[in-house]
This record gives sequence, C-alpha cells and structure tokens, in this order.
Amino acid sequence: MPNPGRHMGGNALPHCIDTVRRFNRFYTKQIGVLQEHLLESPFSLTEARVIYELAHHDHTTARDLGAELGLDAGYLSRMLRGFHRRGLVQAKRSTIDGRETLLRLTARGQTAFAKLNGESGAEVGAMLRQLPEAAQTRLVNAMQTIEGLLREPPASPSDVPYILRPPRPGDMGWVVQRHGELYAQEYGWDEQFEALVAEIVAKVIRHFDAKRERCWIVERDGVNVGCVFLVQKTRTVAQLRLLLVDPKTRGLGIGARLVDECTRFARQTGYRKIMLWTNSVLHAARRIYEHAGYTLVEVEKHHSFGHDLMGQTWELTL
Repeated sequence: MPNPGRHMGGNALPHCIDTVRRFNRFYTKQIGVLQEHLLESPFSLTEARVIYELAHHDHTTARDLGAELGLDAGYLSRMLRGFHRRGLVQAKRSTIDGRETLLRLTARGQTAFAKLNGESGAEVGAMLRQLPEAAQTRLVNAMQTIEGLLREPPASPSDVPYILRPPRPGDMGWVVQRHGELYAQEYGWDEQFEALVAEIVAKVIRHFDAKRERCWIVERDGVNVGCVFLVQKTRTVAQLRLLLVDPKTRGLGIGARLVDECTRFARQTGYRKIMLWTNSVLHAARRIYEHAGYTLVEVEKHHSFGHDLMGQTWELTL
C-alpha cells in the first residue's frame, strides 16, 4: 500500500485524516436518515443490501455475494434460505461448475427490489430538493469525484454491473427517443418508425395491466442502456415488443437476459405462447430469439420506414 506521507507534508496529513473521519461521521448519520424507509420495511439494512446486490447481477453465487458485501458465510447462508422460503430468490446449479449454485431474484424478488429502490430514490430526491439546483450539481460532482478517486477500476468493461428495473417517469420518452436514434443510425429508417414506437408506448401506458404485463428498463452506471416490453395480445398469448440494447453494452448478454425475463414472467402469469414481430435485417435480435427457442412462423414483404423490408413473426410455445 502506498505511503500517503509521500504525497503531502507531515503537517498536512493529520489534518486530512481528521477531515476524512469527520466526513465519515457526518455521512454515516446522513445515510441513517436516508434509510428510514427500512424501519417500515420487512427487510433489515443488511437484507436490503443483499437484495440490491442480487438485482445488480444476472446470476451470482453466495461466495461472490459474501465477498462483495463482507458478510459471514453462515449468516449469509441463513439469510438466503429465508429469501428462498419467501419466494424472493431462486437457485440453480451452474452448468460450468456443478459445485456452485447460481442465485437470482424471482419476479417477487424483483418487485421487492423495485419497492425498496423506489422508496430509497424518493428519500434521496427529498434531500436533494432542499438544495438549489446549482448546489445539487456541486454535491453530485463531489460524490462522483470521491467515488472515482477511491474505487478500484473494473478489470474490464463487462465487470460494470447493470440492473433490470420497472420504468420511472421519463423512461418511456427515452424508449421512443433511443429507438428513433438507433434505427436511423444503424438502418437508415425514417421518422415513421419513431412514430410507430411512440404509438406502441402510448398504448402500453394507457392500457397497462400490471398483473399481466411488464416493462423492463436496463440501467448501467446510472444510464439507461436497454428495454423490453411484454404485453397481452390475447388471454393466452403475450407479445414481446421493443427489445433494445444500446450499442455500447452489446455483447454482455443483456438482450438474452431481457428475453429470458419475458419468458419467465409469461410462464408465471399463465400465458401459453409468446409472439413477436421483427424484420429480417435485425440479425442480432433474431439470433437471440432463435437461441431462446422461438420459431419463425410467418414472413411477409412490406415497405415501411423508407425501406423495402421482410417482416417476420416468431413464436415461442410455453
């Protein structure tokens, strides 16, 4: 470990230490205020931390969770068994290493995370609203500076975690905007495609059935990088719509994860089939659907969005 005395005078170091310790005491108290929502929650602070960590990973292991959070293995094991009994976590044997069990949140666990995340966000928002906008910016910049100086850089870009969460205000506008931007950049599609996406999103918002439909937003490092919708087409058929993964996060398995979440929710909800409509030029998306078990059932030529295209209907029997 480097000697901090090399970088500052002997008289400066004690003052810096005192300043850091004073800030730690202040911020610990402030964090306690921001966690008051946990007093009315069924989760302890440590349980909430574990749920947050699970939500940030597609799959993880108890060993990795313990290392990340600094928790005793026995204590964590009892907690995870409790989560399993409450239907919050599901476990499956790793296909790579049969000695390891992979953990992930169930749909109920995702709902619990969304509630915790929403309440936490509301409390942080209340704190920030007490400050003028310029002061909010200074505070956030200072926090980013501290984090950037103290945290270890990820070994690779793929080590930066992402979360799947329900949409927040403004997310639906982002879905429309990002679809319009990306499809214009990558395929040259005109504004009629963006209009179609806007119509789909508006219909989802107006007629959303929380019991039978879902929208997932993918967030990574505080930025939206993906989305997917699963909506009801008939009582027995669900439709997968608006799958999108931002180019800078492709190759991380996000698209496959989103499709998998749709399949899992559709099965739990009692749908018998999922269908989707896409176009033959969307090669990456088609590979994801094929890998997930979808079958191409219909092909139709059409002229849309300024181009001659080949529309495709795919289905997955559940």
